[in-house]
Amino acid sequence: MAQSYDRLEGVIWYDGKLVPWKDANLHVFSHGLHYASCVFEGERAYGGEIFKCTEHSERLKKSGQMLDFEIPYSVAEIDAAKRLVVEKNGKKNAYIRPVAWRGSEMMGVSAQSNTIHLAIGTWEWPSYFDPAERLKGIRLDLADYRRPDPKTAPCLAKASGLYMICTISKHKAERKGYADAMMLDWQGRVAECTGANIFFVQDGKIHTPVADCFLDGITRRTAIDLARKRGIEVIERRIMPDDLTGFSECFITGTAAEVTPVSEIAQWRFTPGNICKQLMEDYTAAVTPKAGQAAA
Repeated sequence: MAQSYDRLEGVIWYDGKLVPWKDANLHVFSHGLHYASCVFEGERAYGGEIFKCTEHSERLKKSGQMLDFEIPYSVAEIDAAKRLVVEKNGKKNAYIRPVAWRGSEMMGVSAQSNTIHLAIGTWEWPSYFDPAERLKGIRLDLADYRRPDPKTAPCLAKASGLYMICTISKHKAERKGYADAMMLDWQGRVAECTGANIFFVQDGKIHTPVADCFLDGITRRTAIDLARKRGIEVIERRIMPDDLTGFSECFITGTAAEVTPVSEIAQWRFTPGNICKQLMEDYTAAVTPKAGQAAA
């Protein structure tokens, strides 16, 4: 069994100070635990350089604001803290997790006087999916739960509470032998996977759902930019499950997933092809620091 995340070696940046990993604790009556008043980011460092570092810090700040709190550090300060933790932990190829939450001063739905905390940790995290499985395309189940109507939740925030149904859906998929699950939105349209955005290929063009009720991922936007640089048309549109029959390729994107081909979603089948392969290669090139550009 892998070592528990509360027992890793290294340091965590916690409210402005570096503390030993084992000492980065919070009280069980923190509001973020009881009421999901918590936001976070998932980032990767490649060769010591955090990919899209500032974009992630900006989104973290915006996510907090959507949950009606202000993280008490600037984007530049968050960027510097992340780079410091990567340096101090000595892991050039690392996953970075900034997380901000309401503290324990008030316990109830209202928590306007609670301190806002910020912590940043890093650890080694290889490919999210088995490498051999990833190359041939992963298998996805179709989730029972759906992404919520944007009028019912701050769905554009990277907020911990929005992932509750993702964990349930991924557990159910894994028990059935799948790697993950694809979720529909509240109107029955294709939305995303439990922690990644989804794309399809038809006649040399890429189709992807409109990100208006789920996270418009930074990796999603990167993949769209890379495809367009190749002259590949990317169409953001409403996609219904019945449309999946007409697609030849499928892939998902995310900080953890990077660019991962899909071979199966429930009854639908896909064959990873040239567009999937090209974008995997282009993404690897994009995240690989050039000589002399490694993080200071």
